[in-house]
Amino acid sequence: MESFSLQQHLEKIYSRYPENTPQPLIGITANYHDPDDTVRAVYSRQVIKAGGVPVILPAVTDVNTLVGTLDHLDAVIFTGGADHNPLWYGQEPVPGLHHINRQRDLAELLLCRLAYDRQLPILGTCRGLQTLVIALGGTITQDIHTAVKHSQDADNGEPTHSVSIIEGSILHQVYGSHTFVNSFHHQAVSDPGRLLRVTATAPDEVIEAVESTEQKPIVGVQWHPEWLGDDGQPLFRWLVGEARLFHHCKRLHQSILTLDSHCDTPMFFPQGVDFGHRDSRILYDLEKMTEGRTQAVTMVSYLPQPSFGETFSSKIDLAGIAAHNPVLASRYGFSKPPYSISPTDYADLIFDKIEQIVNANSQYLSIARTPSDLYEDKRHGRKSIMLGIENGLALNHDIKNVKHFAQRGIVYITLCHNGDNDLCDSARGCNTHNGVSAFGREAIAEMNRQGIMVDLSHAGEKSFYDALELSKTPIVCSHSNCRALCDVPRNLTDDQMRALAQRGGVMQITLYHGFLRKEGEATIADAMRHLDHAVEVMGIDHVGLGTDFDGDGGVTGIKDASELINFTRHLLMRKYSDSDIEKIWGQNWLRVMTIAQTHKQ
Repeated sequence: MESFSLQQHLEKIYSRYPENTPQPLIGITANYHDPDDTVRAVYSRQVIKAGGVPVILPAVTDVNTLVGTLDHLDAVIFTGGADHNPLWYGQEPVPGLHHINRQRDLAELLLCRLAYDRQLPILGTCRGLQTLVIALGGTITQDIHTAVKHSQDADNGEPTHSVSIIEGSILHQVYGSHTFVNSFHHQAVSDPGRLLRVTATAPDEVIEAVESTEQKPIVGVQWHPEWLGDDGQPLFRWLVGEARLFHHCKRLHQSILTLDSHCDTPMFFPQGVDFGHRDSRILYDLEKMTEGRTQAVTMVSYLPQPSFGETFSSKIDLAGIAAHNPVLASRYGFSKPPYSISPTDYADLIFDKIEQIVNANSQYLSIARTPSDLYEDKRHGRKSIMLGIENGLALNHDIKNVKHFAQRGIVYITLCHNGDNDLCDSARGCNTHNGVSAFGREAIAEMNRQGIMVDLSHAGEKSFYDALELSKTPIVCSHSNCRALCDVPRNLTDDQMRALAQRGGVMQITLYHGFLRKEGEATIADAMRHLDHAVEVMGIDHVGLGTDFDGDGGVTGIKDASELINFTRHLLMRKYSDSDIEKIWGQNWLRVMTIAQTHKQ
């Protein structure tokens, strides 16, 4: 008989402390019946049995409530229920359309899209599958006509037909090639859209399941696994397992410093982009950094290398800058044609613009110049931007400009870009100097004196080895990959990587597809292969991440800053330890930065 002693029940709970296994928080959208939010207890029971903690989510559209809720959740289940109004996906309702549920539609579509942006694991069942599809750009068939029994007049837990499952899908890992299901629906997916793919069909070809095309933990099924008892558990165990992994990622990002060593977002400033809000034209903005739960990024002033006979000004959209930034254009003397600017002034202009952006968002954003600045920002809940220069052309052949940029807070200078300059030969150059030039030798020595890291991404092999010998502090490669896996001149050979590690330097894996593989579309899996190879060759203390976002970086699985937490997810899946992940995410890079800045004379 059940005890009526509260103390006895409490003792069972108290005796479990401390609980070592994290219990991820699984949000379950509520069905809507009469005027009240309700949910069938079967969802909660399945989540609890799978090892998660269920939380019922009311159908609300308040933005602060939605975002605040998602900040605490580790996964979301979109449940079954009434149909979606087809107006949400651009269709007029057909005469045979059954009941719709206006109270849930907008609330769940918003929640789904925001959960997707924040990389939460998602499971959709029946209506929940359709929620996924509509929120992510697909369409629904309003009233299907089929010989297969897709309505449920049997017991809810009794399967009524089979589904065929695509090999290589999450569902195939969970169920194999076939399973029996209990679909109840008359609406179905007609087009999953670009972000989802079909992974299961009924015998009459009705779409029964979809998954993410971007290697995200997102699954939608047309049936009701919550009613299938133990036969439904595999799907809930998959979701809770992904939620536990996501919870681990969030905890890590909260406790460690996450730093991306290279992005080219300032290249888009001439277009008048808005870094303070989510802007589809750029891969880095404050919103995406928040969604990806990352702390810091080095933004570079990128200077394209003019070809023989070209002027530097002809390579820059000075008209665009003048149109969107008239005050800065006037400051640097090109408010009207003919437009002209020196490389040094252009770099300064970009840094002025970054400072404007930071000042406009000072509650959430700061410029950091040292590792201690980064940790101070993290303690105060601010994101950090560090400053770098991509292409030593910015020095304009004047050694005094090294000190000038050091005083502006520059943390590294990439000696060259795609073409030889006056400092050194490029990996895509024509061996103008046979390595580092006389001015380049002078510049490296001055960079050492001023505490600026020497960056050899883009440099030719002879330039690389020259700089390695010349620099009194370890050098960095802020965004480079492994030539053994992708044979292009921009990538480092194993010998270069070993030499870099022996001198204490660090190589930051980049997400530019052409440096990850020579054919086909690169994915996060390719980036992880390069990382694994770099760790094998160099050791865990000499690797990191430099995305090259907005400089053509971005691959399936990590296409922008909002998806950077997926990098951590894949590191955990590959059994990297928490301490290894902390090194990869910035500790290695900051070690070199500290050495460079401590060496400053």
